[in-house]
Amino acid sequence: MRNTNNELQRYTAAYFSNEDDLKGSTAEARLRGFTIHDVFSPFPVHGMDEAMGLKPSRITWAAFAGGLAGLVTAVVLQIWTSAYDWALNIGGKPFNTPLLFVPVSFELTVLFSGLTSVIVLFYLSGLNPFSKRKSLPGVNDDKFVLVLDHSGASFRKEAADEIFSKYNAEKVVEGDLV
Repeated sequence: MRNTNNELQRYTAAYFSNEDDLKGSTAEARLRGFTIHDVFSPFPVHGMDEAMGLKPSRITWAAFAGGLAGLVTAVVLQIWTSAYDWALNIGGKPFNTPLLFVPVSFELTVLFSGLTSVIVLFYLSGLNPFSKRKSLPGVNDDKFVLVLDHSGASFRKEAADEIFSKYNAEKVVEGDLV
């Protein structure tokens, strides 16, 4: 859930010492109807997508479309240059031999796919070079952090504190996100 109009959002962040407590508290918070703003960890935690209730990423489809665009661009460019624009008959070889197109086609497929993936990742994550993102202390260093959003009627402090104590939260911080 991204804040697009620069209003302050209240949050509660719970710090955990291991990934099992983080995953358990995240799954229980989602099942109890809390709005999960984000989850931070120093390394990828397997099963966190399911615990957060995230849908499969659309980046794979964007990468496939970018790779397909790169392949089509490479083939069209090579056929155009070798058979029409700059047709040179060297040794009686045909102008558009498909095996000659493989290296350039592969390279442009990989290039377009990679660039498309990065651009779509930045767009979907809201990572703008000019955005002012507030960070939480200790996030991504050595702590596991669950951030719950206060927006909406789903947030209940007593229930959140119950979840945090059940899963051994080291500390709980409340504040504003920009």
